[in-house]
Parts: sequence; C-alpha cells; structure tokens
Amino acid sequence: MSANNGVIEKYLRTEKLPHIWCPGCGNGIVLNSLIRAIDNAGMEQEKTVVISGIGCSGRASGYLKFNAFQPVHGRVLAYATGIKLYKPELNVICIMGDGDCASIGGNHLIHAARRNIGVTAVVLNNNNYGMTGGQYSPTTPENAMTRTSPFGHIEPPFDICKLAETSGATYVARSHTYKPRILTKYFQKALAHNGFALVEAMCDCPTLYGRLNKRGTGKEMLIKQKERAVQLEKAKEMSTEELEDKFVVGEFVNKVKPEYTEQYDRIIEQVQMEGF
Repeated sequence: MSANNGVIEKYLRTEKLPHIWCPGCGNGIVLNSLIRAIDNAGMEQEKTVVISGIGCSGRASGYLKFNAFQPVHGRVLAYATGIKLYKPELNVICIMGDGDCASIGGNHLIHAARRNIGVTAVVLNNNNYGMTGGQYSPTTPENAMTRTSPFGHIEPPFDICKLAETSGATYVARSHTYKPRILTKYFQKALAHNGFALVEAMCDCPTLYGRLNKRGTGKEMLIKQKERAVQLEKAKEMSTEELEDKFVVGEFVNKVKPEYTEQYDRIIEQVQMEGF
C-alpha cells in the first residue's frame, strides 16, 4: 500500500465512496488536503470531532473516520462551542460552506472568533449555494449570475477572512484548490493553533456557478483560480481596480491570545478555591 493509500484508508470511510460531489468540484481536493494536515499533525482520531454543516460541504463529515456530527443549517460553530466547552481536550474541526458559515451562521462565526475558542473552522467557498440549486450566497461577487440573480448580483460580497480577523480570530488564512499543498500547510497550522483558527479554501462549482457565469469546465475553472489568486504582499501594492475579479491569498493573522476554554477553567478553579 502506498503512503497515499495509507492516508485514505486511515481517515476515509471508503465504503461510502464514490462521493456525491460533481466532477470538477473542489470539495474533494479540500478534504484530501485536510486529512493530510491531520495526519501530519499526528492528531488522535478518537480525540477528534468533525462537525459539518448543511450544503455540498456537509457531506464531508460522513466520509471521515472521526466522531462526527451534522447539526442544522448554520449552527456548526454553536455546536462546536458546546463540545469544546464540555471537553476542552478534544480537537474540534468545523467544515462549512460559504453560505452555511457567513449567512445563517454568520452570527455564530463572529462570536466564535470574538471569544477565541479553540476550534478550527474550514470554510469551502464556491460563491453560491450549490446543493440547493445555485442561489447567490454572502460571497457571490457583484454582477455574477446565479439562480436567484439571473440579471446579475447587486449585493457586495463578504470577505470571510476579513470578517473573521475583525471579529477577533487569532489565526486566519486563505488558499485555493489549485494549491492543495498550501492548503495542507495552512490547515496544519490552524490545527496546531491555540485559539479560533479559520482557513478559507476557494473552490469551484462548475455545475452551477461556473456554467451560469460561462467559466468553462472544471479544469478551466481550476486554472483560472491560479490566475486570479494574488499573494498578500503583492496585493498591498495593487489598486482596487487591479484587484477586481481576483482574491488575496496568504496568512492574514497568526497571533497569541488567551483561549476561551482555558480562561473559563481558570474562573472555575478560582471560584472553587474561594468557596463560592
């Protein structure tokens, strides 16, 4: 058995394969990068919980050999917070789509980041609600075509990494599925981080978003990702016009700050010592 197959056999429920994702979808690449990061980090499977939301990305937890949970739409980080508070020693990984994370789940995102609770958020951003028909999401670019914006999308999109950073996340990074090894590196750093860590993975939906916006095949969309991605340092020197239809990649935040469950445990110890 090759090293590649060893990782697959160790972490994936192969009896659940083939997966349900469309040809050209980036979700499989993201999942592959994630399990390699988990393997590199040496995380214990029995001490790891994977929570995934509703949407195309939601199926990820069902393919993984971990304690897994799939709550209702938008509530991944709420359940993750409860699990981490109950058993802080667990590794808690949240897999969400851009709609699940930033729309109905947006409030949970900003408060999980604000608290700096030690969970890892993996956001698969394909710029639309792929599973339910291709409606626009909070990250759909302006002027893009979707099932619910057939004449062009007029709302400005969220920048999920900026939102997480502004809300208080202590590790924030973004890459894309053309660069799976970079994704693995960021995932590994996020998993090791003591605090709220978010990694956004830009990935494609050729079946709906790509077709409606005439972006070509899955392969062509993947190559286009490479052309659209701009490194953080280079982006600082570019104008707003030059960054149009592009996305910035890199590490945006990596800092040390007290983690929420550790502070909570200290309060409990203090209260017990003082006899309350």
